[in-house]
Amino acid sequence: METILIQTPSKKYPVHIGSGVIEGLSSYLIKSFPSITNVMIITDENVADLYLNKLVNTLATIDTVSYVVPSGEKAKTFDVYYQCLTFALQQKLDRKSLVLAFGGGAVGDLAGFVAGTFMRGIPFIQVPTTILAHDSAVGGKVAINHPLGKNMIGVFYQPEAVYYDLNFLKSLPLREKRSGFAEVIKHGLIQDVSFYEWLLEHIHSLDDLTEEQLSYCLARGITIKGAIVSQDEKESGIRAFLNLGHTLGHAIEAEAGYGEISHGEAVIIGMVFALQISSDKLGFTFNHEKLVSWLNQLGYDTEVPSHLSVERLLEKMKQDKKSVGQTVQFVLLKEIGQPVMMGIDDDYIVNKLKGFLKTGEE
Repeated sequence: METILIQTPSKKYPVHIGSGVIEGLSSYLIKSFPSITNVMIITDENVADLYLNKLVNTLATIDTVSYVVPSGEKAKTFDVYYQCLTFALQQKLDRKSLVLAFGGGAVGDLAGFVAGTFMRGIPFIQVPTTILAHDSAVGGKVAINHPLGKNMIGVFYQPEAVYYDLNFLKSLPLREKRSGFAEVIKHGLIQDVSFYEWLLEHIHSLDDLTEEQLSYCLARGITIKGAIVSQDEKESGIRAFLNLGHTLGHAIEAEAGYGEISHGEAVIIGMVFALQISSDKLGFTFNHEKLVSWLNQLGYDTEVPSHLSVERLLEKMKQDKKSVGQTVQFVLLKEIGQPVMMGIDDDYIVNKLKGFLKTGEE
């Protein structure tokens, strides 16, 4: 087991990574929350079928209730959020209760928002079950979606701990591995050139990741994110750099319909697009062909699906939280590990996107 400590101005908490770490959760709860009344587990349909009984059995000495939500982004709606709050009230949760987010990034975002707003905030713990959640489970950004934008309704609310049991990742389908690994690549690009080069050299397929490779990638990504969050908990400065690829990526997700294109697949397209802008605007010297070839080898598309409207993508980007005065803001790179924020004018974006549409589709 590896433990990484996350230190923010509001809270310090551990991230435990390894096979079987969930076995230590019950004793942690009893020790850290001696007055705990009950635990509300929020999970999704897929995770519930596979692992909920195991988690409940692990917490056998603690009073637990479980609420199962739809899988993926369908969990992050106001209706589902409201249903979770209703269930919490019906089950008599109180200020000594705790929420346990058991699932991927969407469940973590939803459950954290439920915990952060129920009775003005009760503790919660992240138990991620996807690679993607290595990014979202750390840092305290919790939210739900609005039809006009992703993660538009939320708060900054840090977990008490993160228990990242690698055994829960073994059942992930390839598409989910691909979605999560996008954020691993992002962490290398914005912060650590040696890590990025290690990925290029050692990761040739997401089908046969070893446990050692996966553990190293997750730990390195969490360490990078933790260092950034410790300096800028509420995204007033450098934390925005973690959004490399997300400006266009979120627009693609929203325009395609949440769940049609996975978060990570959309972010990869957004990153490749941002790196091309970086070359144009900042003179970023970078081997785009090598990156795109490697991403294609891993199964990623690197162009915008041709059926999406360039004008509507621009409109979605203008609704992004980072936009300033209707000017779209992109995270760009001067070099690997040297990100900057830059406003980009509409005409440039439209023209660039038109040349970035995938060709050869029917």
